[in-house]
Amino acid sequence: MSYGIGLIIEALVSILLLVTIGYCMALNKRLKRLKADERALKATIAELITATEMAERAVAGLRSTANECESTLGERLVAAEQCCAELNRQVKAGDLVIERLARVVVASRKLDDVQPVAAAPAAPAPAPPPPKAAPAASADPKAVAAAARSLADRLRERMGAMAA
Repeated sequence: MSYGIGLIIEALVSILLLVTIGYCMALNKRLKRLKADERALKATIAELITATEMAERAVAGLRSTANECESTLGERLVAAEQCCAELNRQVKAGDLVIERLARVVVASRKLDDVQPVAAAPAAPAPAPPPPKAAPAASADPKAVAAAARSLADRLRERMGAMAA
């Protein structure tokens, strides 16, 4: 009987040994998959680190570009403000010139109305006088500018006739 019990115990131990070997094989497969996943994870982490470094460099480049644009834009804004001030000054000066021309036009029209026809010189026939306009105080700027252009054209014609 002791021989039969020993045989049963050894058979049981060999079955347990076979189960242990099978379990170890299953664990080995799992460990291989885990190591493969670990390699893939390490590769992913390396790519992520590379992408992060590239992004940091890009952000630094964007910052420097933004700073450069800000300084350039500041300079341009200062130049634009100076240009605007200069234009305002020139517009005011132009308004004064138009105002003076309007006065000259009104005065010349008054003189044309007052001078008799017989006192006209024997020079080439002058251009016909422009139509009567309202006083400078009530004239709009476009009309004044048109009158100034007309006066300038007449003067050019007279100067051209004198030069010839």
